[in-house]
Formats: sequence, structure tokens, C-alpha cells
Amino acid sequence: MKFRPGYLALAPLAPLGAAVAHAALTPRKTSGYQPQPDPDRAMAYAEKLSAMIRCDTTSHANVREPEKFERFHALLAELFPLVHEKLARTDIDGNLLYYWPGRAHDRPIVLMSHQDVVPAEGTWVHAPFSGDIADGKVWGRGASDTKCSVMAFFQAVEELLAAGYEPANDVYIASSCTEEWAGDGAPKLVAELKRRGVRPFLVCDEGGGIITEPIGGIPGNFAMVGVFEKGKADVKFTARSTGGHASAPTANTPIARLSAFVTDVEKHSPFRKKFLPEVTAMFTRLAPYAPFGLRLVMGNLWLFAPLMKVVLPRVSAQAGAMLRTTIAFTMQSGSDAYNVLPQEATLGANMRFIPHQGEQESLAIIRRLAEKHGLEMEVVHTNDYSEPVDIHGEAFRQVERVIGETFPGLPVSPYVMTGATDAHFYQEICDSCVRFAPVIYGPEQMKGMHGLNENIEYSCLPGAVDFYKNLIRAQEQ
Repeated sequence: MKFRPGYLALAPLAPLGAAVAHAALTPRKTSGYQPQPDPDRAMAYAEKLSAMIRCDTTSHANVREPEKFERFHALLAELFPLVHEKLARTDIDGNLLYYWPGRAHDRPIVLMSHQDVVPAEGTWVHAPFSGDIADGKVWGRGASDTKCSVMAFFQAVEELLAAGYEPANDVYIASSCTEEWAGDGAPKLVAELKRRGVRPFLVCDEGGGIITEPIGGIPGNFAMVGVFEKGKADVKFTARSTGGHASAPTANTPIARLSAFVTDVEKHSPFRKKFLPEVTAMFTRLAPYAPFGLRLVMGNLWLFAPLMKVVLPRVSAQAGAMLRTTIAFTMQSGSDAYNVLPQEATLGANMRFIPHQGEQESLAIIRRLAEKHGLEMEVVHTNDYSEPVDIHGEAFRQVERVIGETFPGLPVSPYVMTGATDAHFYQEICDSCVRFAPVIYGPEQMKGMHGLNENIEYSCLPGAVDFYKNLIRAQEQ
């Protein structure tokens, strides 16, 4: 056969053609899941959640306020009397652990979420600790983060006890009062479980949830199940000089060096982007629900991963953070006067480590950059990423089955936690710590977490209670 130069021009089109064909042949799916109307149950649960919100459990770093949590614990006993009558309760400095013995003890599960909430500042439509029930929502600090989950698993156990149910395996309920500032509450609970020789088959904490439009352009509700957390560090950078009067500034003053450092990092991120298996699985699962253009790219990462690494961080900060270590500059200090050059200026940053460039490598990279700009670096706090849950393993598949049973038609996808939860501490005793709150987080709920006008739509509360009941009963299988 004669050589034809045109073949070379056509050759690069073959992979693109294969990708287009794959996208075209992938059946388009839609997520139409909405909670089924159950107004009586929804209102009953809303009233319990409202009472929990009215009990202010704001926590502050390294500040002990036991009376706040004692009031909350008394309220829990009032709202869930059977739980407090039938289960063994342990209180460790305000952190709660309940034990419900099962017929077997080899595959215990832990249902957990935190009691404490962040401070409520600013002007709210409904007062932050009013617990108002209005417009189909329960309003107030903690409504979505995460007293909704606490209410739901307590209520699930309450209803199972009322029905005379005996679990097939041990069930633990755990709730710390220091989660919002990464305090020692969860470690104390883990230490107690270790002392008892408990190694959970499954831990289910907050983190993911039923997210509305998890990626822009993909409409509907999706169960996004967190399977690992990025590590994190608080880092302080210091620039020093001999100071001086601002009327005769020298070159490379402390603030100038800090600014150059920030500009360098912001314009030329030193951290490598990579599609981890869990992130690839997320895009693969979501691709059929996307319009054709997105489906083409997301469903063919073998071809479009290089493009996605460039585009994704520009489209979605959340999605971009799943690809690499991040650093956010959050605090700064300098001189106390406008006309004085500082002898010392500082800059604070928060880092989040990705598994392919973990704690040690990421810190080393940023330290070298800091030294290049004449800065000192101090690591104030650090911990590495958590090991991923096996998304093909028994525990994840069980959670997936329970989601399908509880929320028919709701798609399920693994999800990378870019924030932090108490589940991180449980990695020491459990290989399968999933992060999933079984409530719907739409754009309004996502915006309200740690912000103004936090709320939750109470129509989703019956499903949340049923999820925890089904997760407990799944141990029968």
C-alpha cells in the first residue's frame, strides 16, 4: 500500500472519535430524587430539631463551658427517653458515647456527629438560636451542621427501641463537643473505644450528604459519600528587618517579601495536580447525568485529564481542591503605625494535603519557597490525610445499598472531603470511616453552614431517620 501523508493528519483524531462515540453511546441519566411527602413525621422531627437548636452549644477553641453541654444532654434525655433508659451512656468531659449491645460483637458500627456549633455573627432573618420553623425549614445555628444528623440517629434508635428491635451487632452512638475547633473530644472517645477493645466495621460521620448539583451543570440530588479527608496544617511565615521610618523605605521590606511570596504561590502553584482513583470514580459516576459536553470530558478522563487539570480549578474551587494540595492565606500582621516599617511581619496560612503530595512533601515544598523569599516558617499544627475507604469494599457497598433502599432513585458517588471532621480520629481504629449526612444540602444550606441564616428543609428529616434505621438493620444481612 502506498504511504499517504493524510493518514498522519487523521491519526490524532482517532482518540477523540473514540471519546465522542463513548459519550454518545452512554445513556443519559437524570436524578429526579426528591423526599417523599410525610408531613406528620417531618413536623414532629422538625420540632425536636428546633428544641436542639434553641439550646446554644457554641464552642470556642480551648474554652471549657460544661454548663452549655449539660443543658444539651438533659434535653437529649427528654427528647429521646428510651435511648437514655436502654443504652449505656458514658460522658467524657461533655463528649457522649452510647452503647447498644447486639446479638454479636464482631462487626460494631458507630453513628456519630458533633454537638457543638460555630459562633453566630451578623444579622439573621431568623435569630440564630430561635429554632424557628418557617417556610418549610428549621432555622438556626446547627440546623444543618450538624444537629440534624444528631437528631436523626437518636430518633432512629428511639423508634427501633420502641418497636422492640434488637440489633444483630453492637451499635455505638458518639458525639463530641469540640469538633468545630478540632479539639480533644473525639480523641477521648476513640481512646475509650480502644480501651474497650472495639474495632468498628463501619463509622458513619458527617461530611458528605445529599448534595444538590454537586458540580455545576449536573442538576438534581446526589448522595456524595466522603471516603477520605485531606490533611491540614496551620502555618506561620515571618519576615524580619531592622525596621525604620516609612519616609525612607529600604528595598525588600518584610511586607514586600511576604507579598512577593503570596504572589509567587498564587500565580504559580507549586503543588502537582492528579486524578486520584476516588476522584476518577466520582467523575465516572456523575458523567451520565451531565449534558453532552460535560459527559464527553468527564466520561473520558483517559483523554481529557490534562485539560481537566487546567480547567477544573477555574470552574469550581471545591472540585479543583480534590486534585492537589491547597494553601490559603488567612491572617496577616505588620507595623502598628502607618509611618513605621515593621521589624517583623507575619502571615498565616491554612494548607490541605492531598495523598499524592502528603504532609511532609507539601510542607517541604512550601518551606523552600518561603526561604527563597527570605521568610521563616513555623508549623503551628499539622496532620496528614486519612487513608481512603475502599470504594469496592464491603462497608462502602453496604452504605451504598442502604442509600438505595432509603432513597430510591438517588445516585451515589464517592467524594473527597476537602474539609475536616471528627471521623479523622477514628481512622486509628476503623478502616471504613464514611462521611455522609443523610439530609439534603441545596445551595442555600451550603451557604448557611458557618454563615448567616443556617437552615435545613424539614421535608428531608424522615429520610434521614430512616437511613440510620436501615443502616442499623443492614447488620442482619
